[in-house]
Amino acid sequence: MIRSMTGFASISREEDGQKVTVTAKSVNHRFLDLALKAPQALASIEGRLRALVQQRLTRGRIEMAVSLESPADQAREVVLNEVLLERVALAMETARAKGLITGTLTASDVLRIPQVLEIRHAADPASGGVAAPTAALVEAVVGDALDALVAMRDTEGRFLRTDLEARLGTLAAFVDDAERQAREGQHHLAARLRERLAALPSDLQGDAAAMGQEIVRFIARSDVDEELVRLRGHFEHWRGLADGPEPCGRKLDFLVQEMHREINTIGSKAEGGRATEVVIAAKAELERVREQVQNVE
Repeated sequence: MIRSMTGFASISREEDGQKVTVTAKSVNHRFLDLALKAPQALASIEGRLRALVQQRLTRGRIEMAVSLESPADQAREVVLNEVLLERVALAMETARAKGLITGTLTASDVLRIPQVLEIRHAADPASGGVAAPTAALVEAVVGDALDALVAMRDTEGRFLRTDLEARLGTLAAFVDDAERQAREGQHHLAARLRERLAALPSDLQGDAAAMGQEIVRFIARSDVDEELVRLRGHFEHWRGLADGPEPCGRKLDFLVQEMHREINTIGSKAEGGRATEVVIAAKAELERVREQVQNVE
């Protein structure tokens, strides 16, 4: 399956006075890299939200923001980070002993210290910190957002596939042309060698059969049949991956590297200037394929 790594989705849902909004966008990345931004009140289910993303996506830089709006009359609690406050108080005492500050730590000072005092919706111990209905709502909206994101990536992927298939067809035509040019180059090389041998003085020509074998061995160095077979095998493998159910971006990237290696070898072995021109054109087209494959999940 060819699916793009680029997409965007934004989903909101409101139930029982609570509103959840999830925005997700994705861009290219070698691996799956998730940046999740959610309220502290949802910290206890963050692992479950990350798992939902990992179940649906395999590659891409994913930026997901989750917001939660609750009714004003919902129960709230005040949480004091006593450990942090004690450390702050100790630091203040040390500074006061050195004469750096004066006065004592007041309630207003405590309110201004970040992360010492937090006012949040009352936790539900039975659900691990988030009320079960709230957790279910958040997970449902995250799931809907992922569905929308995947749908957009699928749509982009269809355009990518159309473009890549056209470029693969162009590459296949280049390979056919390179095969013809390589064959002609071998024939011309053999003809030139025989002409030069025939032009030698009779006392230098040597055994005709032995010289013929040497010509065959020399011509064989420019044979590119193995490279052509492997290239066409890579094309078939590509089509199988594109038709399969799994994301195939990494495998396509590997195939592009293998194609590049085979084309380079053909360029170094094939005889004739026309074969070199075809190889250069094929490498240029393959580079365009490589750039597009970087967008495939």
